[in-house]
Amino acid sequence: MTKANLRREALARRRALPEAEVARRSAALWAQLQAGLPVPAWRWLHLFLPIPQQHEPDTWPLIRGLWAQQPLLQLAVPVVQPDGHSLRHFHLTPETALATNRWGIPEPVGAAEVQPAQLDAVLIPLLAFDETGQRVGYGKGFYDRFLADCRPDILRIGVSLEPPVARIQDAWAGDVPLHACLTPEQVWWF
Repeated sequence: MTKANLRREALARRRALPEAEVARRSAALWAQLQAGLPVPAWRWLHLFLPIPQQHEPDTWPLIRGLWAQQPLLQLAVPVVQPDGHSLRHFHLTPETALATNRWGIPEPVGAAEVQPAQLDAVLIPLLAFDETGQRVGYGKGFYDRFLADCRPDILRIGVSLEPPVARIQDAWAGDVPLHACLTPEQVWWF
């Protein structure tokens, strides 16, 4: 299936999910993360803050759990820049003030900037992925550009409310594949 078709179908399925189902699947995602990935070895984890109206996986329970259980782990989140094409990344702490941007994404205000080279792992929001680690997001290329600026050894982990499709037909060399993907049922490794 092509990216455009996958994007359209995945968005429709996700938007049709009741909020309680999004919450159930989100909780299962974070249980998979805690059971299947080496979080204690990381110094910096980059993750996303959810867009509730898009029914994105809710990262807040994970964030609060990491703050409580992994106090040495530092968290960073993206901020879309005014050019509408690039991201900058900022430290997220329990004291960080947040403001919602024009796309409904919560963003830190007045937080310290974090450089991509500092990051050990990144949780990547996506709409679909395939059995080889290719992914489909919203189609703007934010994460491809961001991941190109990261260290080569950064662990790239997708976050999906659904299992993979067999193959994304129009993946190309500029797409940055995943190393792993969390689903509510399991962690997929590539």
